Order: sequence, then C-alpha cells, then structure tokens
Amino acid sequence: MSSQTLQLITSHRAASFPAADRVDFSLGRLAVRTRRLSGGLREGVLLVELVAGDTKVFVLPDRGLGIWKIMAGGVELGWQSPVHGPVHPRFVPLADSSGLGWLDGFDELVARCGLVSNGAPDLDGSGRVRHPLHGRIANLPAHHLDVTLDESAGTITLTGAVDETRFLVHSLRMTTSLTLHADRHRVSWTDSVKNLSDRPATMQMVYHVNFGPPLLGPGAEVVAAVEELAPRDSAAAGDAATWNRYVAPQGGRGEQVHFARVKPAADGIATALLVGPDARNAASLSWRADTLPYFTLWKNQGGLADGYVTGLEPGTNYPNPRSFEESQGRVVPLAPNASVRFDLAIEHFTGSAIDAERRRITVAGKPLIHPQPKPGWSSG
Repeated sequence: MSSQTLQLITSHRAASFPAADRVDFSLGRLAVRTRRLSGGLREGVLLVELVAGDTKVFVLPDRGLGIWKIMAGGVELGWQSPVHGPVHPRFVPLADSSGLGWLDGFDELVARCGLVSNGAPDLDGSGRVRHPLHGRIANLPAHHLDVTLDESAGTITLTGAVDETRFLVHSLRMTTSLTLHADRHRVSWTDSVKNLSDRPATMQMVYHVNFGPPLLGPGAEVVAAVEELAPRDSAAAGDAATWNRYVAPQGGRGEQVHFARVKPAADGIATALLVGPDARNAASLSWRADTLPYFTLWKNQGGLADGYVTGLEPGTNYPNPRSFEESQGRVVPLAPNASVRFDLAIEHFTGSAIDAERRRITVAGKPLIHPQPKPGWSSG
C-alpha cells in the first residue's frame, strides 16, 4: 500500500460525519494524528498533526484551517501568545463593540484574515462595527477534511473547506490543499476562494504569518526584494530606516507596521526571509504576487510576556478598514461562481542554505523608503 486517504470530516445537506477524535495512522515516514484538546479556552478544539519525515504541522480545522505551529527538524516555527491557545471560536467575541474581539483567539503561526474583510475594525458614522478586526474566517470551522498519505511521493496532503455565508448578503467558500514533503522542511498550500452566490461579490485576504523566538530576537533580519515601503502611521515612522531589523524585547513598546510592495522573481513568486539572530536558522514565506500583490510587515517588539512577535503578511490589500480599501480599489471582485487562487509556502533553512536563499531573493538597487505614511496606502 503506497497511498491512503483518510476522510476526517464530511458534511452535506443530508448528513454530517464529524472528525474522529482519535486518529493515529502511519505509512512509512508519513503520519496523521488527531485529538480533541481539553482545559480552559482550548476545550473541544480539534488538533490535526501531520508528519512527513522530521517535519510536523499542526492544523486547526475549527479555526479556519489555520496552522498553529510547524516543527522543522526540532525547531519550532510559531510564537508564544499571551492568549495561550489554540482557542475555541466560541470563546472569541467577534461581535464585541470595540471590533477587536478577534484578538482574544490570536495564537497561530498562520492565521487567515478575510474573507469578506481583513483589516482594522471598520466603523460607521455612529460608531457601530461594520466589519470587525481581520474578519471571520479564522474562527469558522471546516465542513470537509481529508488527508492523503503518498509513500511513493513522500508527501502528505490535507484538503479542507470552510464557508463564510450570510443569508442574502454573501456566500464564499475557501477550499484548501496543504502539502508536506518528507525530504524537505517545506509546507506549501493553495487556497481557492469561490463565490457560491448567483450575485457578484467582493472579498479580501491577508495571511498573518507570525514568528517569535528562536527566529525572532535582537539582530534578526527580514530579507525581501522590497521596491517601495512606507510606515503605516506616525508610530512606525521612526522605524522606517530600520524596518528590516529587530531589537530585543522591550516591555511597553508599541507595535510598528510597514506597508510595502515586494518584487516577485521571474516565476511570479515573491519571498520574504526571516533570518534568526544567530544566522543559523531562517524561515521563508513565499507567495504568488499576482493575487497577493501587497505586503505588510508587523513588528511587535514588546515584552516577552506580552507577545514578542513579527508578522509577514502578504495580502490582496493593506489591512486598513475595508471601506478605505474599497475606496482605493483594493478588493477582489468575484462574479457568480468565479474564484481566485492563492499559493503560499513556508520553508525552514539552516547553515549555508540561508546564504543561498538570501542571494536568490536579493536584488540590486535600494528600495524607495518613505519616511512618513504614504497617501492612498494608509487610511489616515
């Protein structure tokens, strides 16, 4: 037996078959394990562990198929959030009047922001929340999930689907295919977002990809072929000249956010590489730049206890309030039954492979760095 597919979640109008709480199946160097977590805010969360060689990925079907952590050859990719998740969505108050309830569940290495909106809270003239911070997709459960182990190819692939639907308003489906390789510390995935409605729709997506120690620390560096960059606001303006460098944790230090355009390689793939403080470990995030043309760098260099973390965030737009992004034409139109595809990958590098990857993505010429927020990029 060289290939095996396990169906974990299947649902349709006639029936629903929930995921088995305890799956433990191996095929050569490949394995899949599932379990329900218990205790505190984790109560009831389904955790799916995928293993290929010495790479492990932990996926959260209840949280929009987010990636909680990746273990690459013993190095943990992710961050230590003070939230101590993964948090079950029932404990995340997305309807909070502040619009910031999303933060109550923020804990993942990869958290998707979308599908209807993906940015800062969008308020109407009376202060009512039109769209909460980062949207709903990261707190919606998958209704389909299966895993295929292919021993001959040395790959394990998870496929799943999550719907974001509101009667008479919108009906969007995200279908995901995520693959691990037994001979490489690389995790790649493709998301396809389809408009299931008979009416035209628009959507947004940002991939909030978050790293803390050991890749983050004083002297850590981001390497990317940035063509143009601007601070999001006055709080980030003082960091514009040192946008790609990190300092030690500083209790009480606020976040700094930069918006950028990153030049893709000839194959259309853009890359950002985070090199750890000792230059012995690094991780790259790569993405198709035609459907994810905007890049946000989030630097949260506060105290360790408060979440010392940086976010590499390709998106369909900058994560401003949706109404502002819509005014700038940064929403994705979808005709009835039309779809858009997003391709991304995370890879861990060590030793001389870091220098090779640095050389591959570095281009000649200095980027255009704006000392102040750029009109049209920032909402004010």
